[in-house]
Order: sequence, then structure tokens, then C-alpha cells
Amino acid sequence: MSPLSNEEKRWLLKLARGSLEASVRQEAMSVPEKIPPALQERAGAFVSLHREDHLRGCVGYVQAVKPLYRTVMEVVVAAALNDPRFERVRPEELPDLEVEISVLSPCREVRPEEVQVGVHGLMVSQERARGVLLPQVAAERNWSREQFLEETCRKTGLPPDAWRRGATVEVFTAEVFSDRSVAAEDPSRKVPGYSSST
Repeated sequence: MSPLSNEEKRWLLKLARGSLEASVRQEAMSVPEKIPPALQERAGAFVSLHREDHLRGCVGYVQAVKPLYRTVMEVVVAAALNDPRFERVRPEELPDLEVEISVLSPCREVRPEEVQVGVHGLMVSQERARGVLLPQVAAERNWSREQFLEETCRKTGLPPDAWRRGATVEVFTAEVFSDRSVAAEDPSRKVPGYSSST
């Protein structure tokens, strides 16, 4: 799908924030009647929740199985309540959470030497095992290509060198934006739930 406009990013962040707060507070969440056309296209997406620059939950779909807006609504709730690595988000945490959305391109199989750190996200699979790491993970940790491949294998539950021994390597790109990045692009427009002073 085409890159999202700033307004579409704001719309999606507002929807994610509403879904997050409603689920954590166990309230009903209504979907707006008018959905921007770009957000009705099917796309894979991940939502990451951060608190004080620490990950607080991250869940997503690699495959484009549902409209983007619906995918984001579902995975933000899963990131808050069902990420097995973390306790469920509590209502008192909501003001301190930053929402980050990664809209994914379709996956394509590549040779390991074609992986570009900082550009590609990775999915490594072998038989029933499958693991995914977003492109920003490798960039933030200054991994080499080999480290990125090894860490994705580890997340999959495979030996770190499985990418050399027959595992399937697929890449995707991601359009990544958050409360903070969108607020920085246009400081005059407030993003719900995010204050630039924090």
C-alpha cells in the first residue's frame, strides 16, 4: 500500500489509543463510521507499547488478513493484555504509554546476503517454527546482518545458524510511526494521549 499521510497516521494512532484505553478499562469501543480509504486496505501491522522508552508489549500480524484499521485495533489490545512476556497493562499506566505502529509490506523470500539492516524486517521459518523481528529492532541495537539473522532464529526457537541450514528467510519493510514522531512532524497538532513535554 502507499505511504500514509500525516492525517492518516494521526487517525490510526487515535483509533489505537481509543482501543487501548477501552480494553484496559474494560469499556466498550465504538468504531468510527467514516474510515479513511487507505486504512481500509488489507495490511499486516504490529503495535508496540513503550513506557519510559522500555517495551511494554508488542503484537502483530505479518500477513495482510484484515483491513489495516481493524488489524491495529486488534493487535493494540493484544499487546496490552495478551503479550506473554509482560503483565497486563493497568489503567494507571495508560497516561505514560507511547503507541508505535508498524505498517508492513508483503513478505518476500530472499537469500540471506540480501537482507539490509535498517531497511528490512525479518521472518525466519522452518517447518512449524516461525519468528519475526521488526526492522527497527536491528537498527536500534546496531546488529550486523548476521546478528539480525541469528537473533530472528533464536526468537523462532531455532538454532542461531538455522538461516545457514535450510530455514526460509523472508523480508518486509515497515512504515513506522508513533505518538512522538507524528507530534514532532507537526507540533501544532496534538496527538491524543501524548504530550511533547514528557
